[in-house]
Amino acid sequence: MIFELNNKKPEMFSGDLLVYFIQETEEKTVPCPSKAVRRALKNAWKSGDFIGKEGQTFLFYPSASVKSPTAYRVLAVGLGKPADKNDTNALREQIRLAAGTAVQQTAGQKIKSMMAVLPEETGLADKEVAECLTEGLILGCYCFDKYKSKKDDEQEVVKIESFSLQAGTLDPQAVQEGMRQGKRAAQAACQARDMANEPGNGWPPAKFAEFAQRLARKHKLSCEVIEKDAMQEMGMGGILGVNQGSAEPPKLVILKYQGGKKKTDPTIMLVGKGLTFDSGGISLKPGQGMEEMKYDMCGGAAVICAMQAIAQERPKGINVVALVPSTENLPASTALKPGDIITHYNGKTSEIINTDAEGRLILADALAYGIETYAPDAVIDLATLTGAVIFGLGHHRTGLMATDDSLAEQLLAAGDRAGEPLWRLPLGPEYSKQIKSQVADIKNTGGRGAGSITAAAYLQEFVGDTPWAHLDIAGTAWNFTEKSYIPKGPSGIAVRTLVDLVRHWQGKKKKG
Repeated sequence: MIFELNNKKPEMFSGDLLVYFIQETEEKTVPCPSKAVRRALKNAWKSGDFIGKEGQTFLFYPSASVKSPTAYRVLAVGLGKPADKNDTNALREQIRLAAGTAVQQTAGQKIKSMMAVLPEETGLADKEVAECLTEGLILGCYCFDKYKSKKDDEQEVVKIESFSLQAGTLDPQAVQEGMRQGKRAAQAACQARDMANEPGNGWPPAKFAEFAQRLARKHKLSCEVIEKDAMQEMGMGGILGVNQGSAEPPKLVILKYQGGKKKTDPTIMLVGKGLTFDSGGISLKPGQGMEEMKYDMCGGAAVICAMQAIAQERPKGINVVALVPSTENLPASTALKPGDIITHYNGKTSEIINTDAEGRLILADALAYGIETYAPDAVIDLATLTGAVIFGLGHHRTGLMATDDSLAEQLLAAGDRAGEPLWRLPLGPEYSKQIKSQVADIKNTGGRGAGSITAAAYLQEFVGDTPWAHLDIAGTAWNFTEKSYIPKGPSGIAVRTLVDLVRHWQGKKKKG
């Protein structure tokens, strides 16, 4: 996909679709810089059929006259009423939603090239307008059809091959930078969607390793893959235990980006659950809807794809290390059983109450190993961990639990900027008591009450004093709040939040 800044006047664009974004207003004249668009919209505006409401569109085909644009089609998209100028996050989301609406209108039409004219007087900095518009366009035109065979009697889907932005009166340099940032983050999120859409037999644990190795070669990252034999020597009983019922060997994939040259430069560690298929193991899930359990690796996909954007941006003065523990969780004669006791990497023992509470087992080993090995200044883990978070927050917000207020606040701010809101839930000793075992140090479930929090309490046993945050994305990794730029199925959630967090990192530096 080509994405570029076009300095030509919009009227000179001769591609398939020219897009203008119109603010909802009570003015009698259409608030658009193009005379041709104002002329075409005059009657629709006067009658109230199109007044710039959010989600409204007006498509027309210009007449062959000198005064009309040379584009084959022209589309006006409503931005909605101006958001509160003090709420930049709402303004950012308004731009993304309008961009997503624009590309939705191309479905079923033979559109390969599009120019979008950046809206003016939005209340945002020029860079942010370009960033959010770019994100909305790329995220909104996402399609996964890898496994669809083309038939002669079916119309072939035409995909947009090139986007161009027209800056208008905005600063071209700021627009260019915003466009680059939006493109990196959005393409990384689309990559995470691709991973999640892959079936279990198309994305086994080895695929995470292969992807990470390719990424490392392309962007000069450091990559390490810890195999099953090494895990056995290290005593990673959580990953190995979950893997017992699978014929696919487990992988612990590690990617490192080194942007800091000083010893005092901070290191952020990201850990993502990479369960490539989760049947529940011996504690078998119901058959209905089990096909969606190929999505249980969305945390791992988010982490590794965020590293793609970070590697492209190459921020200075910060280091980022990502770990993805990956396996399948399947029933077999060799599978982990309820009542079994395992020993994690840090020596802590765990009684298995439910083999379907497996994500915390593999994350625990990765957290303990990563903190011991890389001594990070902050740790964030992501996982489709509990169905309980959906009962609490629905499909609208990601559950956040943290031991550090500053880290939690930065994540909340990053999620709001990215349009991926989080909601902080409590942690405390009263929840940790629920996972105490009579025969081992801890047990892997704490009962029905506060299931999301007790799952986080389990992970808390493996982070020590390191500032840590846990994101439960079970409700948002797929079936996320319906938006024009979010498709049905995997959303690519948290990729852009993590990228934004690194861009705006305000953590304290290490002491010399």
